[in-house]
Amino acid sequence: MKTFANYIDGQWIEGKTTAPNVNPSNLDDVIGQFAEADADDAQRAIAAARKAFGPWSVSTPQQRFDVLDQAGTTILARKAELGRLLAREEGKTLPEAIGEVARAGQIFKFFAGEALRLGGEILPSVRPGLTVEVTREPLGVIGLITPWNFPIAIPAWKIAPALAYGNCVVFKPAELVPGSAWELVNILVESGLPQGVLNLVMGRGAVVGEAMVASPDVDAISFTGSVATGSAIAARCVASGKKFQLEMGGKNPMVVLDDADLDVAVEACINGAFYSTGQRCTASSRLIVTEGIHDRFVEAMCNRLAALRIGDALSADTQIGPVVDARQLEQDERYIAIAREEGGTVIGGERLERATPGFFLAPALVTGTTADMRINREEVFGPVASVIRVKDYDEALAVANDTPFGLSAGICTTSLKYATHFRRHVQAGMVMVNTATAGVDYHVPFGGRKGSSYGPREQGSYAREFYTTVKTAYIHAGQV
Repeated sequence: MKTFANYIDGQWIEGKTTAPNVNPSNLDDVIGQFAEADADDAQRAIAAARKAFGPWSVSTPQQRFDVLDQAGTTILARKAELGRLLAREEGKTLPEAIGEVARAGQIFKFFAGEALRLGGEILPSVRPGLTVEVTREPLGVIGLITPWNFPIAIPAWKIAPALAYGNCVVFKPAELVPGSAWELVNILVESGLPQGVLNLVMGRGAVVGEAMVASPDVDAISFTGSVATGSAIAARCVASGKKFQLEMGGKNPMVVLDDADLDVAVEACINGAFYSTGQRCTASSRLIVTEGIHDRFVEAMCNRLAALRIGDALSADTQIGPVVDARQLEQDERYIAIAREEGGTVIGGERLERATPGFFLAPALVTGTTADMRINREEVFGPVASVIRVKDYDEALAVANDTPFGLSAGICTTSLKYATHFRRHVQAGMVMVNTATAGVDYHVPFGGRKGSSYGPREQGSYAREFYTTVKTAYIHAGQV
């Protein structure tokens, strides 16, 4: 079985220990053994990034463009192969996995262009003889901590802008999905990235992530993951003066009004709630339905749920893959049990047996819920969605906003009036009208409000707000 090493200061470095990367569709399928970095490895990676920052920070935009553009080209050329790896290690269906890989390639292509597009301003001073220049410069060493649910897209949308704007990177992927991260780093190395600019340290967050957050030589942390971990990182970064960016949980509402096209609404909710096994921070976990369409909507959802095909992520006919691991499966089942105890009616939600041993769970729809139930307050992060019956649009909007989160929100309606009002008044960073709450473009900002996000947006040109710092220079030309 192949062993995959960490990448530190331009060298592939074996770890003192390794961990297996196991396919959640088939527990007998071990993808490989992956090195686990310790605190010393993390410190060497940070030192390497700090050393490389000087020359890389003043590299030409063309040099950065060439590396990122080549990486994007390679990713797109290998999307079928990399997609199969992603489906094996995370459990997304193969079409979803290939789509995610393609998105990663497009992200690198976009930020290759951003390396050339970074501009500034020249302003007249209020004082005679002075000119003011406002420019952006790289921050320094960036620690990137990524989750397991998008093993290549989220690393791409953090690494690509960090490098495009001249920063150096220490990258810690989630322990469950090191394979896609390893391949991504290898592609960047083969695309001509200089020694020390990008370092891969696989391993436990309590060890590697802790070293990154604690180090005075790391200038900023970009984290995607749980609220509890994100909050702890934020406190540490505030204490040490680090810049930080957090993308955390979601409890995203999808409002379905009486005037909605039923087929459109059901498809948006099935996609948003259950595709990618519901393991998306933008998943539609609260379906808020007005009473005039409620019964027809629930019946149609149950019919669609019954027809969904759950199985091996690599099988051509699979629509919903497995849950990522045993721990997540137990969490999903625990919340389903809580929903029942609180009075909800659960359709689906049982473990499934398939030809291979895996973490298969039937998608669950919980009806008869109220906004104050735990199933509607806490993030499950699985193929579980609840239905909240409301009287009208005003109550639907109030319930949609009654959450500590604010990442994504959707509405299904044929009314321009309600769609316009909802878009303005819902408390979320992203709003979807007549389409799933999950699924976003790579060239526009991504992020939320309240407990979902903190700091500048990710993706698109807005990424420069986090990965650069602004410098204002006053120039006196002397007497003419």
